[in-house]
Amino acid sequence: MTADTPKRKGFLSRWLGTAEEPEAPVETTAPEHATTQSDVADAATPPPHDEPEAPAPAETAPPSEPEAAETLITSPEPEPATEPARVGWFGRLKAGLSKTSSRLTESITGLVTKKKLDHETLEDLEDVLIGADLGIETASRITAALAKGRFDKTVSPTEIREVLAEEVARVLEPVAQPLVIDDSLKPHVVLVLGVNGSGKTTTIGKLAARFTREGRRVMLAAGDTFRAAAIDQLKVWGERTGAPVVSRDLGADASGLAFDALKDAKEGGYDVLLLDTAGRLQNKDGLMAELEKVVRVLKKLDPDAPHSVLLVLDATTGQNALQQVDVFGKRAGVTGLVITKLDGTARGGILVAIAAKYGLPVHAIGVGEGIDDLQAFSAGDYARAIAEI
Repeated sequence: MTADTPKRKGFLSRWLGTAEEPEAPVETTAPEHATTQSDVADAATPPPHDEPEAPAPAETAPPSEPEAAETLITSPEPEPATEPARVGWFGRLKAGLSKTSSRLTESITGLVTKKKLDHETLEDLEDVLIGADLGIETASRITAALAKGRFDKTVSPTEIREVLAEEVARVLEPVAQPLVIDDSLKPHVVLVLGVNGSGKTTTIGKLAARFTREGRRVMLAAGDTFRAAAIDQLKVWGERTGAPVVSRDLGADASGLAFDALKDAKEGGYDVLLLDTAGRLQNKDGLMAELEKVVRVLKKLDPDAPHSVLLVLDATTGQNALQQVDVFGKRAGVTGLVITKLDGTARGGILVAIAAKYGLPVHAIGVGEGIDDLQAFSAGDYARAIAEI
């Protein structure tokens, strides 16, 4: 727990109830050798530019034939999966959350072996749950649920894990919501945000594959103009999914590219525009201001755009993810989350804390780089995996 975490009441005190734009955009040029976001952040900040109205034509990569027989995350109303496929996914999810679940299991077993459930044990258990990033609120709910009918009685580790799974599922069920595309919008604009390395571009590619398979016309926009690798990566996904990619040269103005992409998508009658953005640390004010500019420019063409703002969170970051949700939410209006890198090193409890504090929809979770490794979020499966059930 960090030093600035508010002091919480002990379990005994709480349980007993006692107090204790627009001209043509000027394209910005990234500093020579500034090929990463941290390098760009440290470079001298250029003077502000006018927001674009009639930017220069964007380069649009021609679509190619999509690859066949690829699937992604389940659609909002999926066909029932076969039992072997579901078991396979759940097994991978359990493996991805093994770091969290194994530590919880070991700690719980050590606490309750040959002991009755007394005040000291409950407070120790609460500390274990908070240490697993579940958050104070959820930890308190779990210990309170255990105390009902079980206080001063012998309780098994399995029984505690079952209560843990039940309470975690209650927290997560309200936020387990699929990403639904509004077909009345042409296009439905999805802006994808996140810090460096969170998996934004790969997530966009997988979403493009899903929407294409559903029969929608998709356009991609390579808005991470700081990294040539991100532009190239998105073009590869465009080739795989048959989606055209709007791009510019390295260092170009991202807001101008966003304007161009939305204009092209509108004129072409596309169903979905997936807009990538540069990875940026949430504590870099200048970079967050650039993100706000992208949002303002989109609204010049469609006052309601972007229609969905997805924040991609790396599950290995732990408590820092809470700050990312807070800052990106205030600066860009995040509407939903995608959790990536549940690969065995994840600190999976943080998703529970985020759900309890912010209540944002969790659309999908990822356990790897493959096209089938991003799946719709299931609160029950996630809770059972954390509790090692």
